[in-house]
Amino acid sequence: MLRKFTLPFVLLLLAYVLWVGAEFMDLALGVAFFIFGMICLEDGFKAFAGGALETILQRSTNRLWKSLLLGFTSTTIMQSSTLVSLITISFVSSEMIALAGGIGIILGANIGTSTGAWLIAGLGLKVDIGSYAMPMLVFGVLLLMQKSKTIKGAGNLVLGIGFLFFGIHFMKEGFTQLQGSFDLSAYSVSGVYGVLLFTLIGTLITFLMQSSHATLMIVIAALATGQVSYENALALSIGAGLGSAVTTALGGLAANLGGKRVAAAQVVFSLVTTLLAMVLINPLIIAVDWMAVYLGIAAADYLLKLALFQTLFRVLGAVIFMPFINKIEVLLIKYIQFVPKSTEQPLYLYPEVLETPSSVVAAVRKEVEHLFDNAFGLLAHGLSLKRSVIESEESLSTEVKNTRRIFPIDVENAYEEKIKSLHSEIVAFISEAQMRESTHVATEELYVLRQASRNIVGAVKGMKHLHNNLSRYGLSSNPAVRERYDQIRLQLARLLRELRLLLKEEPSSATALSLDSLKLSIQKASRAMTDDLDEMIRYRRLNANIATSIMNDENYVADIANNLIAAVHALLSKEEAATTDQFNLDEIEIQRLVDKESNVAK
Repeated sequence: MLRKFTLPFVLLLLAYVLWVGAEFMDLALGVAFFIFGMICLEDGFKAFAGGALETILQRSTNRLWKSLLLGFTSTTIMQSSTLVSLITISFVSSEMIALAGGIGIILGANIGTSTGAWLIAGLGLKVDIGSYAMPMLVFGVLLLMQKSKTIKGAGNLVLGIGFLFFGIHFMKEGFTQLQGSFDLSAYSVSGVYGVLLFTLIGTLITFLMQSSHATLMIVIAALATGQVSYENALALSIGAGLGSAVTTALGGLAANLGGKRVAAAQVVFSLVTTLLAMVLINPLIIAVDWMAVYLGIAAADYLLKLALFQTLFRVLGAVIFMPFINKIEVLLIKYIQFVPKSTEQPLYLYPEVLETPSSVVAAVRKEVEHLFDNAFGLLAHGLSLKRSVIESEESLSTEVKNTRRIFPIDVENAYEEKIKSLHSEIVAFISEAQMRESTHVATEELYVLRQASRNIVGAVKGMKHLHNNLSRYGLSSNPAVRERYDQIRLQLARLLRELRLLLKEEPSSATALSLDSLKLSIQKASRAMTDDLDEMIRYRRLNANIATSIMNDENYVADIANNLIAAVHALLSKEEAATTDQFNLDEIEIQRLVDKESNVAK
């Protein structure tokens, strides 16, 4: 609700300010260029996110120091903690990296944010940076006009840097002009009230602009032209960190469990760091003065001192936070839980995941596994067996034989709530992902996963038909009929158990052979039952109507089994599937084996 009114408010406020004070024009233009440059940088890095970035993230988060280093270096290079946080949330959401690793990246990204202050304070305001911006814009546009996605990405990067330089130039000019009109430093407030007031102002500015980098740029430019005092500038920079946490928290509201937990960790870290910086601002100022002597920073160089202060209080916050990361992870998992609704909701399909191809595929794969898990429970109850029994090592034949009642399950209603709704979400999400240029490389994998989702739906639809006759004949007083339906139930129950075990194991070439073996056994059992029923009809040992119903149900069993086997095969990862395809038997080969064994039996 709050975000709905933010944009109109900002637009009206900006229009009024520019109308009554033309001296703000250059400053506003600088902020606009700076933010647009950051957007170009994000778009540029997304063009390269389909390969190296995901690989680095996945391989560099198994140790806390690696996660911190990754977050720091990524933010330093990209100058966008927003992009780093967004990608981190998408990877945690799709369970490609652990929550603790994601928290480590966020901590490192917060420290990396201070590098922007060093670059601007040390270089941006001391040279004519605007003269470097124009050739970058020319080359950036030229690269952007090419057809290659990679070259376009490079063009966005060059454009982004160019607009960042232009933004810095115009903000510097804007504050210089502003100084000639009136002196903002006259409104400076010292002491505790000054720290509180300017921290709040820094938080508000960052929240409105959605960028702590832009806020720091404004603060440094204002400090360079004497528009704010050194102490007030430090408080503004503290507020910038808290403002970015507010933005992250609002974004986390729409994320899934992983996203909410990462956002919560970011908020906790920012709150702790902000409170520490506010309480210890005077000791930190003393520490900055002491360190400045050893770093060769002049006593009056408040720009570099501000950058040093930024780094110092963010590192201090990270050092205090690090020993408690595992405990915080446990608390986040304990208190931020998924709340189920009447209609099944996706657990992994959220907008943040759409940023990179790898996270899209991983999230969809997880969601299809979620769908399979729902179908597993529904199919088990459709067979009047407890899920726990199928997942255990208990004798399935004994459980089937000792069945005394058919579970009164509403398969149609369960299908609508647990299967159809989730399948629709998967299809819609895949369609949205395929519309994005950044995820085109994952089209084939997404197609296979969508087909797996359809297979699971097909299996449950088969159970809808099968359960009707199971309810009528499953506990028939006719031993021949009861025996045939016991065979059907046992056949499917064993298949569910085998598939569950295969999904839990590490896939290999043996997995493909196991799936082919299951498919072969299903077809053999179906052929054997059909021949048996033909014989019983021929010798009038079974009513033709009931025998026909059993034949139809056996066809449903075959459809259910084949759909489930196909879905499990698709859930193998791309690499594993590539190594096992050579072992797969096609339908013709399986049918030949069935016919051969059938002829041998005769």
